[in-house]
Amino acid sequence: MPDPRFFETLSPLSVADLAARVGGTVERGGERMVRSVAPLSSAGEGAIAFLGDRKFAKALAETRADCVITPAEAVAAAPSGSAVISHRTPQAAWAQASAMLHRTIALDRAASAAEAAEDDTVVIEPGVILGQGVRIGRGSRIGANTVIGPGVQIGRDCVIGSNVSVGFALIGDRVKLYAGARIGEAGFGATGTAAGVMDIPQLGRVVLQDGVTVGANSCIDRGAYDDTVIGENTKIDNLVMVGHNCVIGRNCLLVANTGISGSVTVGDNVIFGGKAGIGDHITIGEGARVAAGAGVLADIPAGETWSGYPARPIRQFLRETVWLAKQAASRKGPRES
Repeated sequence: MPDPRFFETLSPLSVADLAARVGGTVERGGERMVRSVAPLSSAGEGAIAFLGDRKFAKALAETRADCVITPAEAVAAAPSGSAVISHRTPQAAWAQASAMLHRTIALDRAASAAEAAEDDTVVIEPGVILGQGVRIGRGSRIGANTVIGPGVQIGRDCVIGSNVSVGFALIGDRVKLYAGARIGEAGFGATGTAAGVMDIPQLGRVVLQDGVTVGANSCIDRGAYDDTVIGENTKIDNLVMVGHNCVIGRNCLLVANTGISGSVTVGDNVIFGGKAGIGDHITIGEGARVAAGAGVLADIPAGETWSGYPARPIRQFLRETVWLAKQAASRKGPRES
């Protein structure tokens, strides 16, 4: 269930009603009621999930979702205890269901500093907007013109710079967010439909653990459903992008202009050089190093250093670079007349 501090859960719908609204076909269980959406792996009673790719067939067979949306050819693979809706574009139907069952809590009314602050050691600079349900721990400071969205929890001794926006986030102690940082915006989720591309509601959170630093104008997207997590004492430079559902370990360093795509898992003590780019659904092992400008398109084992585009182990990259330079040099020289 999406966090009720950030998302309102709307009235439940029957499977038959939901199928009619999204343009699907009820295969069984039309009378069953659903009240939330979830991924196949974590869906439970009252939740609706979807199969978007056959590589998740195992997760479909094991899901505990009360209802699943699948392509017509996968209906037989759904658990016998689940209601089933068949649909040409299951992910798009699930996205529509998300919007019918959940709604973000809007910043309709501001809270006062007295309502949000743990005590009078909290400093709220001019122009700050605080949403309902915001809590700010002792000794923290919120910079001018910053917007803290409804339900956000900020720990003790944090420093939030000016013109920062924070939403859908749980922030630990001693966290620093420098000017212009954007925490908790919707991740880049979209899917195709017969009518064109549509957005997928992003129902997760951002969790910044103790001691995290986020540089100026960096962006950390909230999860699509699960959380985006930045581990303790990780330091993020200016102009860094962290996509939805990423889990970054402890004591990592992300240098300027690094871009990490969605659903990347990073171990502890990993270093990313400037302008490193990481493809989605990649795992980077503990203690690995990614050189500046590298483009990572495959998993990196623990402790290795990779470089180049596409990135590969640095010794391999250097051998190939030297060989290429020698080949180029061997072809130089005066042209024959």
